[in-house]
Amino acid sequence: MIRIGEYNTLEILRETSVGIFLGDDAGNDVLLPNKYVPKEFEVGQSITVFCYLDHQERPVATTLKPKVVKGEFALLKVVEVTNIGAFLDWGLEKHLFVPFREQARKMEQGKWYLVYVYEDKETHRLVASSKTNQFVSNEHVDLSFNDQVQIIVSRFTELGVEVIINNQYKGLIYNDEIFEPLKLGSVHQGYIKKVREDQKIDVSLQPQGYKAIEPASQKILDQLKANNGFLALGDKSDPTLIKQTLNLSKKSFKKAIGALYKEKLITIDTDGIRLK
Repeated sequence: MIRIGEYNTLEILRETSVGIFLGDDAGNDVLLPNKYVPKEFEVGQSITVFCYLDHQERPVATTLKPKVVKGEFALLKVVEVTNIGAFLDWGLEKHLFVPFREQARKMEQGKWYLVYVYEDKETHRLVASSKTNQFVSNEHVDLSFNDQVQIIVSRFTELGVEVIINNQYKGLIYNDEIFEPLKLGSVHQGYIKKVREDQKIDVSLQPQGYKAIEPASQKILDQLKANNGFLALGDKSDPTLIKQTLNLSKKSFKKAIGALYKEKLITIDTDGIRLK
């Protein structure tokens, strides 16, 4: 079956005046228009394409790579607002439609929104929704302490930054654990800090426990090398100064310099730390 909204690897079946037809093992075929046909190809070879519905709602293939595929979240720009909804630029000729009913707030042309892409069950068209909470659920969380995950920044709150974890779950990074700029829709590597009894998930941008020492230690070593082997930082340094200098919490900093000292890579003096 040719999957709409996804990449498909299909066989080249035949060439026509409007393009080449591609097929799957079940006997379904789809047109790859001439503008996307490779300069060199052979009938029988396989090609990977993205499939969606064209302006006439017919399945069509393209070699263009959209900014998002079905089942994913992405930050996209509104290029047009009409009396039926908004249209987003997702990298293809036909813009991605957002019905009014799927807009968390009325969309405006030129602005960016975090959306989820899905296939409408009635029309089979790909549509987007900025009501992202309906597409994540923490009812059955299959994550453990310190698991490495992909996170997408979804909302800024008083407590911290809400994120979407692995396109499935909702999590939170607390403000006092954020040591780098985060933007709506930006994608990062994160680590599971805790899955609470109520299934809420605490997320960190750094590995937890002993694994947290390694990246923090490397960051300190890099900064030492860039500053002629010396940093005027130590156990008693102000946490704000440590954050400004290294983008680390004081706790992570102390763990890291302790590890570097044990490895005999630095000396810890009254005025700061030095490379050996």
